Amino acid sequence: MKKLILISAMASFLFACGGGTEKKEATETTSAASDLMKENEVLSEARGVGKFTDVKLDPKLDEKMATDGSGIYDLKCASCHKLTAEKLVGPGWAGVTTRRKPEWIMNFATNTDEMLNKDAEAQAMLEICMVRMPNQNLSDDDARKVLEFMRKNDGVK
Repeated sequence: MKKLILISAMASFLFACGGGTEKKEATETTSAASDLMKENEVLSEARGVGKFTDVKLDPKLDEKMATDGSGIYDLKCASCHKLTAEKLVGPGWAGVTTRRKPEWIMNFATNTDEMLNKDAEAQAMLEICMVRMPNQNLSDDDARKVLEFMRKNDGVK
């Protein structure tokens, strides 16, 4: 059983990291996409696919919620997402709340598979990252806490 887990982990690592010229091509594609994202630092109107259609945010940050979101980030998100604009496995989180509506973020966090299958913007990100985000099974409450942590990361006070 331990060998099976180790083999699965190694296969996942190799798939996610790629190699040789494929890695160079992926880096070039990611760099071009990152440049495009920087040029288009405007809020997308997309709300995503899922139950969140109207997320109300207080202009003032909820510190407790952001702290809780930080713990969730450390546990479920940090291995693939940096808090800067730099791509790790998934895109960096810097500025995400200025580019995406809170509904889109909440729908993506709680409805990952359907978003990747049906949402054009999620599919575009998949083309850039080339690794499908695993469903982290976040509750609605946990997703809201992560969103608040993202807002804090983007400078909301």
